[in-house]
Amino acid sequence: MKHSNQNKLHMLKGKIMTVRDWVMDHSKMVMPLVLVVCVLITIIVAVNANQREALEKEAQQAAMAVASSETDVTIEGLSTPEFELEENAHPEINNLVRAYYDAQASGDIEVISKLNTYLNEIEIIKVQEMSKYVDSYPVLDVYTKPGLMENTYVAYVCSEVKFIDVDQELPGMQTFYIGMDEDGNYFINDGTNDETIRNYIKEVTLQDDVVDLNNKVVVEYNELLAEDAELEEYIAYLKEKINEDVGEILAEVEQPDTQADEAEAADAGSEEEAEQETPNVTKTVRATDVVNIRSSDSEEADKIDKAQIGQEFTLLEEKGNGWSKVQYNDGEAYIKSDYLEVVSEEPVEVASAQEEEREEPEDTAVSSNETASGTVTVQESVRVRKSASTDAESLGTVYAGDELELIMKQADGWTKVKYKGQTAYVKSDYVK
Repeated sequence: MKHSNQNKLHMLKGKIMTVRDWVMDHSKMVMPLVLVVCVLITIIVAVNANQREALEKEAQQAAMAVASSETDVTIEGLSTPEFELEENAHPEINNLVRAYYDAQASGDIEVISKLNTYLNEIEIIKVQEMSKYVDSYPVLDVYTKPGLMENTYVAYVCSEVKFIDVDQELPGMQTFYIGMDEDGNYFINDGTNDETIRNYIKEVTLQDDVVDLNNKVVVEYNELLAEDAELEEYIAYLKEKINEDVGEILAEVEQPDTQADEAEAADAGSEEEAEQETPNVTKTVRATDVVNIRSSDSEEADKIDKAQIGQEFTLLEEKGNGWSKVQYNDGEAYIKSDYLEVVSEEPVEVASAQEEEREEPEDTAVSSNETASGTVTVQESVRVRKSASTDAESLGTVYAGDELELIMKQADGWTKVKYKGQTAYVKSDYVK
């Protein structure tokens, strides 16, 4: 066996030597072939490496696209992802909100304007007037959801306001759109100047967790007023007082004072001229989203129906509390004003002043006051006063839906009525 293996080994060595000798004899032909084979192997390895690198890059791009799709918002069709509502999750935003509310309580317009550059003149005046009655905002909780861009947020601020000389703190909720400036500082952007942002805020606000949060605040607010008649009366008075004060300030800005008596006469004249120059119009509004139609101006009111996108209504009244009264099925109903847009305004034909004058008998004096009979219906809670002034003695409070016997609608913005058997006055803005 050993001898056989040695013979095989000897024969193998012989073949190797033969191959070597052949290669040496034909080296000019063999070496180029070897070189070509090596080059081909190198090319194949390089191509495989490039393909592998391209595949890896493509996979990374696909992964980035998936991650981006999880954070970016698809605007088309307002298909908005439902991010979790976070509570006090961003200290910088909480600090911004705290500074803003503290400035509102103190009436610091310089700070307010710096933090929120989107306030108009009327809103600034309202903040100044409100600060006269606000002591502080002891509770501020900020709930956030991501905005449309990086470092932007939709913020829902749940607050408790402490009024001066009022023991009970009153809850409330306000919506802000928070952005970041080029210096990395957060600021308040209400989003009203950008239709895309407005639509996004509406979509987010309709998500279940935000609706639940809003309902919680509204229920707590309504329960407190229902349990405390004095607090309810105070809030009604406060709305009335601030609206009146803002109107007076705006009138002063439009027409500066000269002498006290002349200014008073000028204000009355300008109000009459404004009434004459402002044409009566019928407004048609259209729903910008699917929204509930309710029996009154409250989130707690009964749902009558749902308005569909593009459905049109005749606007009867746009209320200051964010609701619009519309004509619906030969009656009246209410829709949140945020979900309506005006599509047309048509003037209502009225008799001219000359025609009315011609219709009057020659011996009849024309008065600026309107004497009438019948009743007026209270639109919002308001105080009834002994004379036509907010400083006059309060005889009581009437509430939305109450009816009062009408004596006269005066040109000075007050309506004379019968209240508990005596002559009294209410602001005309609050009755119809």
